[in-house]
Amino acid sequence: MKLQTLEDLLIEELKDLYDAEQQLVEALPKMLGAAENPRLQEAFRTHLQETENQVARLEEVFEELGVEPEAHTCKAMKGLIAEGQQMIKAKGDADVRDAGLIGAAQRVEHYEIAAYGTARTLAQRLGRSRAAELLQTTLDEEGATDKKLTAIAEGGVNQEAAGQVSASDW
Repeated sequence: MKLQTLEDLLIEELKDLYDAEQQLVEALPKMLGAAENPRLQEAFRTHLQETENQVARLEEVFEELGVEPEAHTCKAMKGLIAEGQQMIKAKGDADVRDAGLIGAAQRVEHYEIAAYGTARTLAQRLGRSRAAELLQTTLDEEGATDKKLTAIAEGGVNQEAAGQVSASDW
């Protein structure tokens, strides 16, 4: 990687995000399949559709910049998805696993919020207003998904999970 200009950095950020979103398109159906709570299932289903749209939106950003869409492996997303896989494979109480899935999904959202915020700010600084607008749209969606996951956790999943007896209660 060679970074000579702020635009070079923006393009590298976009390539990372492009890979991250593609990884999520593959991971979200697995999270959906592991979730038991109907609201959580619906949140994952909705976010999968949004993520597919976000991939297309990134392609539009690349086009705005006059660059062919290209993905560079996002190691951070690989790690976050690996942690989510642990929750998917976890045995035990479904409510506790759902609480773990929410936590894993929120870690992904927080990463994306940071990455999209960075890319949007770079685009703004470079005067790429259309690219910045597109990135802000995705940033808004990621923030809304994070809030939705918090509401699901606080609105029942965590309470249900907390009702389980742990070994320390014996």
